[in-house]
Amino acid sequence: MTANLTLLILIGVLVACGVYLILERAVSKMLLGMILFGNAVNLLILTVGGSSGRPPIRDAGNPREQMADPLSQAMVLTAIVITMGLAAFVLALAYRSYSLTTMEDVQNDQEDVDIAARREREDPED
Repeated sequence: MTANLTLLILIGVLVACGVYLILERAVSKMLLGMILFGNAVNLLILTVGGSSGRPPIRDAGNPREQMADPLSQAMVLTAIVITMGLAAFVLALAYRSYSLTTMEDVQNDQEDVDIAARREREDPED
């Protein structure tokens, strides 16, 4: 089996951009990063699934050699549905956060900052 190098490079770029956007503090950028990462994983699953072939339902001659693998296609369809559900959930969280605080950036929780500072004072070796 040979893989398309251009497609693999595109998948790497999409994963890198998705991870970079997920690490941002704005919710809209996090959402875009999750969508990019999901699309890159879908492309990776399709690439790993092998080359296209005959439909898996028909039974003509020796179907095992030229039959397409339906598992990768089914996994991608499931991943698309999960990604859309995740995107809807993050959009609902972003809307709720914006309606409560009128800002899109995620702020640090003050109690978490205090606990981290207290731990640094107690155990400076770590």
